Amino acid sequence: MFKRNSLYSSRQIKALRARYNISQAVLAAVINASPSTIRQWEIGDKHPSGPSLKLLNLLDTKGIQVLVN
Repeated sequence: MFKRNSLYSSRQIKALRARYNISQAVLAAVINASPSTIRQWEIGDKHPSGPSLKLLNLLDTKGIQVLVN
């Protein structure tokens, strides 16, 4: 688990996807972002902020079930 309310690095976002064994497209659907945005986060061109950052924190701390139910 990563620090709460931290900025997520590209490595941390990839690690979250790996933890739940989900693709970029699935992560995008779960947090209501585009697959292109996820790709940009993972290569370090952009960083999550606002609602996306909060949803990544939820995924990290509470698990994927919280976001898909």
